[in-house]
Parts: sequence; structure tokens; C-alpha cells
Amino acid sequence: QVQLVESGGGLVQAGGSLRLSCAASGSIFSIGSVGWYRQALGKQRELVATRAEGSTITYADSVKGRFTISRDNAKNMVYLQMNILTPEDTAVYYCNASIRRSIRSGVTDYWGQGTQVTVSS
Repeated sequence: QVQLVESGGGLVQAGGSLRLSCAASGSIFSIGSVGWYRQALGKQRELVATRAEGSTITYADSVKGRFTISRDNAKNMVYLQMNILTPEDTAVYYCNASIRRSIRSGVTDYWGQGTQVTVSS
């Protein structure tokens, strides 16, 4: 079994910063691409940032220059540093990872349960 657990969300004032963490645990052989997505109330889930197994990184236009995705492969951790937060960043943030559980298995997409980020004006 594989689990992704996010942490680090909370309430912050506009202009502030938060760092989200995502811990992957369980039967993991390798982790491919990882990413952060968010879903605001009444809206569809949207991509925030992704990082491939190499170094290819993609950011949503709305967060470029403010957010940074990083990963620690040795610890099976993914991070999202969020700076200069605005009320428009308020959402539930989800971690996503493509994980191979064994050398023989295929790749499966896993999601965390989400962590709430609320930015007050």
C-alpha cells in the first residue's frame, strides 16, 4: 500500500509564505513525476506545479515566480514553497505522484488527501 500525506497548510495573510510537504510511504520501488494541484471552492482541480523524474518543471502561469516545487528522492518527499501568497491562492492543495511499487509493476498515480491553504486579505 502507498500513501501520500500532505502537511504545512494553514491560514496566512496576503503576502506571506507557506511551505507544503508531501510524504510518500509504503511499498515504493521508484517515484516518477510528482506534482501539486489545487482546488478552490466551486472550481475544478487545477495544476499548480509538476516536476518530472529528471529536472523538467512546469508551473501554472498564476504561480510562476512565486512558487517553487522541489523533491527529495532519498526521503520520498515533495515540497511546494509558496511565496507572496494572495487570496486567489486559497484552495485545497493536493500532492500527486506516479509510483512504481516493484520492478515488475506498472506505474500508478497516487493522490494525497489534501491540505487547506487559506490566504486572508
